[in-house]
Amino acid sequence: MELAELEIFRTVVAEGGVTRAAERLNRVQSNVTTRIKQLEQSMGVPLFVRDRRRMVLTAAGEALLDYAERILDLAQEARQAVAPQSPRGRLRIGSMESAAASRLPGPLAEFHQRWPEVRLELSTAPTDVLMAQVRACKLDAALVAGPVSDPAFDATPLFREELLLVTPRSHRRVRAPEEVMLDTLIVFEQGCAYRRHAEAWFAGHGAGRQLPRTLELASYHAILACVSAGAGVAVVPRSVISMQMEPHGFATHSLGRDGRITTFLISRRERYSASFLALRALLMASV
Repeated sequence: MELAELEIFRTVVAEGGVTRAAERLNRVQSNVTTRIKQLEQSMGVPLFVRDRRRMVLTAAGEALLDYAERILDLAQEARQAVAPQSPRGRLRIGSMESAAASRLPGPLAEFHQRWPEVRLELSTAPTDVLMAQVRACKLDAALVAGPVSDPAFDATPLFREELLLVTPRSHRRVRAPEEVMLDTLIVFEQGCAYRRHAEAWFAGHGAGRQLPRTLELASYHAILACVSAGAGVAVVPRSVISMQMEPHGFATHSLGRDGRITTFLISRRERYSASFLALRALLMASV
């Protein structure tokens, strides 16, 4: 089992087949196919099954992929430690959807212009999922909502976010949870830090109030559309509200100090590639 075989294996998985993997690796298809067969022979088990035109991982292939990711990342880390290089290779970044939409486009565009040899991969997920993926080395870094207390992470504060309560435009002014007239809280899935803050705000003031129903949606666009239609209320970052170009069908209300949250860039401690350090410096300079 060689590093080159693992890199080819990982690329075939990412591209879903030999043809596109060969194009990405600048190799002929027969070479990619041969190296995959050699890897399967050395492992003693099939790693793929053919499903029409796609190559799908077997259970053994799924297990190997996790090890391949870690081995290749460690090899890159070792190269960087022994002979520091300019940013290059793959950098896997995760982000909350709000930060990806409102905070990252400018810095990522500048990063790509400065270091085009870095293959930047961005995915979005709730804070809890992102932290688990960084901990498992499936992401190199992620933008998450604080606080971050896990000693496994190096956490760099980037910017303060303000959460706002969003209601239909016709709703009366809200200063406390008991003044909310609707009984549905529109939220992202479990694991979203902003959802936890919203639920804590409703439950933690005075006698407290727990909204009896929640409606889970997968995007802020859908959440704000449902609020405008009167389906419920939501807690949304001000940065997302400021991006809305159409006339608002909703009203916003301050949560006071309870709405102020710091966004952190997290990574595993001592896993600092040149690409990660460059991105971190760029993000810190952009706030």
